[in-house]
Amino acid sequence: MPLTLAFLLAGCGGGSEASNETAPANQQQADASPVEGKITLSPDQIASAGIQIARPTVGGGGTLELPATIEGDPQGTQVVSAAIGGRVVSLTRNLGQSVGRGDTLAVIESREAAQLKGEVEASRARLTLANSNLAREQRLFAQRVSPEQDLIAARTAAIEARIAYNQAQQQVSAAGGGGGGLNRLGIAAPVSGQVISRSVVLGQTVAADAELYRIANLSSVSLSLNLQPADAGRVKPGNLVTVTAAGRQATAKVSFVSPALDAQTRLVPVIATLDNRNMEWRVGEPVTASVQLTGSGGDGAISVPTTAVQTDEGKSVVFVRTKTGFQAVPVTLGDSSGASVIVRSGLKGTEQIATVNSFTLKAELGKSEAAED
Repeated sequence: MPLTLAFLLAGCGGGSEASNETAPANQQQADASPVEGKITLSPDQIASAGIQIARPTVGGGGTLELPATIEGDPQGTQVVSAAIGGRVVSLTRNLGQSVGRGDTLAVIESREAAQLKGEVEASRARLTLANSNLAREQRLFAQRVSPEQDLIAARTAAIEARIAYNQAQQQVSAAGGGGGGLNRLGIAAPVSGQVISRSVVLGQTVAADAELYRIANLSSVSLSLNLQPADAGRVKPGNLVTVTAAGRQATAKVSFVSPALDAQTRLVPVIATLDNRNMEWRVGEPVTASVQLTGSGGDGAISVPTTAVQTDEGKSVVFVRTKTGFQAVPVTLGDSSGASVIVRSGLKGTEQIATVNSFTLKAELGKSEAAED
């Protein structure tokens, strides 16, 4: 390519010729601005040299590319635990299977379950008796046979019996409920989703509060990121994140930027939310995340590919397309992230610039400057 380009650019000039009378003024201008030459190229020469042209990106602050991990949405993940200790006599779901809210996932057999259910039956019987006594006292009081004091006592006893019955029912409900027997309790799914973890096997004896299952609603998953503090300052909730993995790409949105650094890694945890209704993304899967940064220059920040920037005599330049070829324009650069860099000054954002193979233009510019010297 360099030999081919040398022939293609053989007729290119490094700038307009100057007379001896104007040479001192031009020399002063060169001293003030080391980049002054223009490169003349025809469209055919530009195409043959493989130079690609594009406009700068206006708006935003570029992107930051880094590794990330797919995780279950913390708001959609639920641990299913045993409220009482006992022996697991039934497990109705395996890993990956779908469950609905209220579905029975496991049945635990224990004496505590028998006591809880027995208390429900006993309190129901006491409530029935108290209601019967209240009805009798109401009838006797209406007939002026029983004093009002007995009616009040019967009404109080009925209220207390109902409270005790409701409390017994709530205790069974908190422990699970159902189960099919006096000494068995069923453990129900608190949310709809998929089983992502099962911690017990059939016949195992578990303690109270032992984890049985873990269920996640995977229609929405989270993207776990860890940013350097300097980068985290340019990431705000609502910024977009492009997620890429083996043949797949999707867009997530930043939902949380931690106000504190992780004590161990000294990095800033960031969470982005990713739509997963098509079940394309798996929990624990490593992916590449390209995070949209908020530019310090505001929404009008200008960014260019890093391949568009070259260095000439210690200064950064970008080659701007002209009618006759290209003009090397000095630029002041800002933050860089991934494959782009912010241009703080030197460009308006409406120019067409060389983005690919701009190094060949730098080589030709160097030859032009050497010839002038």
